[in-house]
Amino acid sequence: MALRLLFDRAAKGRPMRIGAFMSGSGTNIVKLIEGEKALSAKEGISPYEVVFIFSDRSDGLCQGEEIALSAGIPYFSYDIRRFHHLRKAKRTAVTREGLTARKEFDQVAEKIVGAFDIDVIALGGYMSYITLNRCINVHPADLSVTTPEGKRRYVGDHAVRDAIFAGEKTLRSSTLWTDEGVDTGPLLMVSPPLRVTLTEPLHEIKKDREKLEAAANAHQERLKEMGDWVVFPRTVELVARGLFALDDDGHPFFDGKPIPQGYREEGPLD
Repeated sequence: MALRLLFDRAAKGRPMRIGAFMSGSGTNIVKLIEGEKALSAKEGISPYEVVFIFSDRSDGLCQGEEIALSAGIPYFSYDIRRFHHLRKAKRTAVTREGLTARKEFDQVAEKIVGAFDIDVIALGGYMSYITLNRCINVHPADLSVTTPEGKRRYVGDHAVRDAIFAGEKTLRSSTLWTDEGVDTGPLLMVSPPLRVTLTEPLHEIKKDREKLEAAANAHQERLKEMGDWVVFPRTVELVARGLFALDDDGHPFFDGKPIPQGYREEGPLD
């Protein structure tokens, strides 16, 4: 059985070069950059380097330029909403027309990725469907949890709400190596658990959509801090150290061992 490293540090002979993609506050990217600085201070050189930041928003709601300025790295933005408005194209990537438009949009980022010799794209709160390869994404759910049919149960934009509604007692964040689907790529890491803490019984919250949304939003903010900010930079670091690999069928391995449930570094239950 042949394994293919997601990044072969020995072959490259240099740190893994990261293109950081974001859409909003960019807190995951900030944590990634902070992790790089901490590793450099500890080891003399970090196994990865954030080379630039790219955003699909060009308005004041995206903090990418500020983050890039602080870190002293290049910043690029290309507003996907304006792109679709000018072309009168559908924003969804589900249809053939939508996917064609998305591939056209991604051609700009692809040229930047090539120009900067990027090894891996880190998607830290990047809200657009992406057609580029070699991406690590972070998702606010335990992607090892499946339905009786074997499909991932908590995918999409409402994963935290769906998990709470289903009665899950804990929440986790996951990182994955993206493929053409939505939250369907090989599972890399799963964060330590975050306890679900509700102010009212679940059956009462289920009756009130506003209460359910409020509970989901509160837990998602906590999960971002306790899950995303932990597992996202850690995954990038371990990929950069050459510890993650895929076999010929796309199954993930960590340090040569299969990880069908994702690699986990367990911490205390929060």
